[in-house]
Amino acid sequence: MACLSLGAIGTATAADGPSAADRAEAGRAAAAPATLETLSRFFARDGAVTRAAAAPRVEAATVPVYTLTPEFVAGKTGAPVARLEFLAAEAVSSDGQKASLWTARQGGRWQVVNIATGDDEFRYAQLGARKLPGGTVFREPQIDAWYVSKGTKVLPLDEDAIRAVGGHGTTLAAYQHRVGAAYADKLPGSAYAKKGGAGGYAQAAATPHDDPAITVASAAGGAVALAALALIGTAAWRRRRA
Repeated sequence: MACLSLGAIGTATAADGPSAADRAEAGRAAAAPATLETLSRFFARDGAVTRAAAAPRVEAATVPVYTLTPEFVAGKTGAPVARLEFLAAEAVSSDGQKASLWTARQGGRWQVVNIATGDDEFRYAQLGARKLPGGTVFREPQIDAWYVSKGTKVLPLDEDAIRAVGGHGTTLAAYQHRVGAAYADKLPGSAYAKKGGAGGYAQAAATPHDDPAITVASAAGGAVALAALALIGTAAWRRRRA
């Protein structure tokens, strides 16, 4: 799978979810002409469609994507299980390829910081809403597992999560015990982190690599960064499922 990184990704607690204005601004960034031009190159990277014929379009509204927090792993009282990592918008090419546009607030405005193949964010958001309406869909990056949580419940949304907590899910307390046991020695400030290990909590560039990808160095300003992309094969920080 492929992933195109445009910059660092910011975070916020789940309680500080995106406002309607944030979503609208992120959506505009995702649908900007410079972004669509980059998408044309992204979809054409393997020769499945030509750059001119890709005709990418940005689909429905952005969705918030949450990630397991180190504070929850550490057992901090009142810590949310997940924090907002970015907003995602779905893009589709003329030949049916799908990609996720990740947008984050940088320099006071929402910008596209990453493009990744597939539609994980949208599929799991929809599945989570069906399984536990009103819950928070989030990802445990260390094992690429997706869950939905509400109140004291944590339910699995994919095979990795089922292997971790069972098909019927678990309680929030039991889930904290599991992730605490698994990752407490890998949190920021730990010996593991000081050796250069990310433990799933550092910025995207420091997360363990898995798949071939397309990446670029960040540039000043969203439009400049998009226009200056160089397509270079490297390793993706985020694993994708077929």
